[in-house]
Amino acid sequence: MRRAVYPGSFDPVTNGHLDLIRRCAGLYDELLVGVAVNTAKAPLFAMEERVAFIEAEVADLGNIRVRRLDGLAVAFAAAHDAQVIIRGIRSFSDFEYELQLAHTNQTLAPGIETVFMLSSVEWSFVSSRLIKEALAMGADISHFVGPRVLEAMRAKLGQR
Repeated sequence: MRRAVYPGSFDPVTNGHLDLIRRCAGLYDELLVGVAVNTAKAPLFAMEERVAFIEAEVADLGNIRVRRLDGLAVAFAAAHDAQVIIRGIRSFSDFEYELQLAHTNQTLAPGIETVFMLSSVEWSFVSSRLIKEALAMGADISHFVGPRVLEAMRAKLGQR
């Protein structure tokens, strides 16, 4: 079985994330979406909310599981017998960071490969941070996130 892990904080999950998830679902027998705790960020949504948003968005796909990811993504991949870690690349600056991470993971777990997936052009500039900032300043972000996520974001920011 070809199993891959796609880790991220997904706070919130964007249409760019979902595009990558759907594309990867067609490449692997099973895709585990690892919703990570990022101690460097103060999340807008609780872990359970982020997991539930992704589960709802990919419910039509039978080969995706969404799990909480505590610790290193490479350890998560090893614990779930995944052969691949998927990393999304939007820009050259993403690549520089991701390359360092991939080499570190290769050293920690030589049997697990990192596969870089380019974002679709439509989503190449979208980030969760940007989406949160835009909504907080009154922008319409409905093109970038699903309706369920948008409603929850508005509620968190006191908008209706």
